[in-house]
Amino acid sequence: RRLAAVSGSVTRPQGRRSWAWSGGVVLLLLVSLVGLAIGAVALPPSAILDALQGQGDEATISIVRMLRAPRVALAALVGAGLSISGGALQGTLRPPLADPYLLGVSGGAAVGAVLAMALGIHGPMWLTASAFGGAACATLVVTGLARVVGGSGDTRLLLMAGVVVGAFANAAILVALADAPPDRLRGALWWMMGSAADASWASVGRSGAAVVLFGGLLVWRARELDVLALGSEPAAALGVDVDRAARRIFLLASWLAAATVAAAGLVGFVGLVVPNLARALGARRHRPMMLMSALYGATLLVAADVLARTVRAPAELPLGAVTALIGVPFFLVRLRKVVP
Repeated sequence: RRLAAVSGSVTRPQGRRSWAWSGGVVLLLLVSLVGLAIGAVALPPSAILDALQGQGDEATISIVRMLRAPRVALAALVGAGLSISGGALQGTLRPPLADPYLLGVSGGAAVGAVLAMALGIHGPMWLTASAFGGAACATLVVTGLARVVGGSGDTRLLLMAGVVVGAFANAAILVALADAPPDRLRGALWWMMGSAADASWASVGRSGAAVVLFGGLLVWRARELDVLALGSEPAAALGVDVDRAARRIFLLASWLAAATVAAAGLVGFVGLVVPNLARALGARRHRPMMLMSALYGATLLVAADVLARTVRAPAELPLGAVTALIGVPFFLVRLRKVVP
């Protein structure tokens, strides 16, 4: 009876995880189909499948393959990248409230990109490099502030440092745009609010490369995250250089978040909500947690993008505003549990 009880306690979470994986794949396919179908011209599923294969009338093929499919793909990649980044940050710092947006990393990336635009630097590669530089600087400032005040592992100190860096980032953006011409101002607002409206296959390719590279490295380092989650002293006793490992993972997570900012602007709270959801679905270790987070993060952001362009059609809501409406209540609930 004891053996049956133990085996049952093991198989139940495994069954829940398998259900979570299959359910996530189905949800992603469904919301992607909705994203391809809904728009100024509604399309039936049969027309979408024909257009994806290059069949049917030219207008439908152009709408699906050149407008909606890149947008759905970009939203999925940004959601996956933010979720992996958030999961890695939570594993490194060990507060369940860690998130690229709340820790100021996304704000730093936006500052880098907007400053480059204000200086007249154009081109996706230069903007991406500027976003990476801004994210790296924000990471150093946040961890430095928390360490000076009392310890980089304290949830409250990290959140306070992130708020300070985020406020500074907003101020820097406003200063940079004080005398900007209207076209640059509109571009900067796009960065600050988040949007997948300008998606193209080129941006999908760049984002996909960043997610595969940085996200793959984070998944590969998952065992290191499992050890870091035990605490500094146990990890050091197991032979892990805690500071070095934490800096490496933090930097990879920050670069991954910067790639999402370069692709779709500031989109907050995805990296906070989705990793906690993955853990609730049974993904305890960091490798399955980050992979499941990527799946559900892609689903969440594709669904959020569909809402952003349909709730007040033909006008579009900022993608970052939609995710904030989901993430802020979740953050407040989690804050009550973490901070007494």
